[in-house]
Amino acid sequence: MKPLRTEAPHHRRRALGNLAVAALLIALAALSLLWQSESILLRSPDASRLVVALAITIGYLALCALFLRARRRQLRVDPGAPARVDAGETTERMLVVYASQTGYAGQLAAQTAQSLRSGGIQVDLCSMRQLDPGRLERSPRALFVVSTTGEGDAPDMASGFVSAMSESSRRLDGLRYAVLALGDRDYVNFCAFGHAVEGWLQQAGAQALFDTIEVDNGDAGALRLWQYHLGQLSGRSDLPDWQVPEYSRWQLVERRVLNPGSVGDPCFHLALQPIDADLPSWQAGDIAEIGPQQAAADVDAWLAKWHLDGSSGVLIDGKAERLRDVAARSSLDARCDGIDAQGAAERLIRLPHRDYSIASIPADGCIALLLRQWRRADGSLGLGTGWLTEYAQPGAEISVRIRSNTGFHAPADDRPLLLIGNGTGMASLRALLRQRIAGHRYRNWLIFGERNADRDFHYADEIRDWEGRGAIERLDLAFSRDQPERIYVQHRLEARADAVRDWVAQGAAIHVCGSLEGMAPGVDAALRRILGEQQLLELTASSRYRRDVY
Repeated sequence: MKPLRTEAPHHRRRALGNLAVAALLIALAALSLLWQSESILLRSPDASRLVVALAITIGYLALCALFLRARRRQLRVDPGAPARVDAGETTERMLVVYASQTGYAGQLAAQTAQSLRSGGIQVDLCSMRQLDPGRLERSPRALFVVSTTGEGDAPDMASGFVSAMSESSRRLDGLRYAVLALGDRDYVNFCAFGHAVEGWLQQAGAQALFDTIEVDNGDAGALRLWQYHLGQLSGRSDLPDWQVPEYSRWQLVERRVLNPGSVGDPCFHLALQPIDADLPSWQAGDIAEIGPQQAAADVDAWLAKWHLDGSSGVLIDGKAERLRDVAARSSLDARCDGIDAQGAAERLIRLPHRDYSIASIPADGCIALLLRQWRRADGSLGLGTGWLTEYAQPGAEISVRIRSNTGFHAPADDRPLLLIGNGTGMASLRALLRQRIAGHRYRNWLIFGERNADRDFHYADEIRDWEGRGAIERLDLAFSRDQPERIYVQHRLEARADAVRDWVAQGAAIHVCGSLEGMAPGVDAALRRILGEQQLLELTASSRYRRDVY
């Protein structure tokens, strides 16, 4: 999922600001010219010239201060609005810490560091043996890759840190962190040490970059989720997969725009069906990993540049293919001057997958997706959404694999469920509602936000029907542009604080899906104010507070 484009009024204000800066610089230059008009010869300055020089200097410094202030305001993120994050803009260092018993966590930590460095982030890699709370206190961001050994124990190399952790009273309010917890579900205390680290960081005031990811015996799906977040942190959505992907063949059978006339980018509903296999099983909350392809025009341009024939046969992993087809699913950065088709095919690197929340359940007979079309700064379409919303035509073959996302599955019992989200986060929320309603579980509360009700209320007819039939017990909507003041989902949440506390007291679970940099922090802060820090920690530990944010 991609961030939204910056609005046009911001561009107009920026242009006016640039004109004002230019006018001030011209005025300072004219003043300097007048000051020097009496003579071009150097001479000792009198008092009046010193005063003018001081005034010009002060004016220049004030201008610099105004520019810096405007720049800070430009970069400040509205905690409730979907935010735009420019790739690679941060220069902060990242600390990557590992605790390993067999060496596997250390290997994954090294791959993590390499992925971040490829996006221009400066990384400090260290074992937990080398770490002390003071170093964490000085770090703005840290990633932990930690194993659990035995019956929920820490690896041997972490023993010193465990002691320091239990004795330290340091605050880590300035730290943002994430945890990759390695474990084995055959043991009762699965990923116990990873969760102990997470709990200690939360108690010390640190804020999560994203939710802890559990890895059961090297589960490839969980590692791909971790790699996806690394791409978000580094601004590199083109990071190659750590493992060779194995896709199934699906067909695009439906595509339609859900928000015609929206002031935002178009959002599409898509439906996919398997080509040569039965419909697989999945649960609401799971992820469809899509193997994207390049636009045909871009493939043609690459072939022409290197004087290659796209119809030439090549062998890839022992399978005969056309060079054009291999290039279509690959990055086109490879230099291929002076080599034949086979040599060119061997230099191509496969495009990384793209993750999309599944908006349907198996009973629907298809995988449904809800995604927003995204464009780069130069106006070209993003790789994943470009392929799915424009380049691939209905009937086209789509490479798909399904990843279980156990951290966002619905409760297995009849407890109440509070669903909060914005934008294309409706995808997972819709699937969760469909699954709950199919199981005759109607204690559902949906809080959803977008721009305008008449254009951006995705699946509105379906949701209104559920509300009318009592399948959704409560429905609160926040359309930010339908009134002069901006209203977001966290505002609706705080306005219903008493009801939130009542639902939680009845055992409700809370699922949040949508913008990582916009909506999610605002909702998290609102829940902390409504429920208190300790109760929210307890909800997280008991898996009653779950997030799928991007």
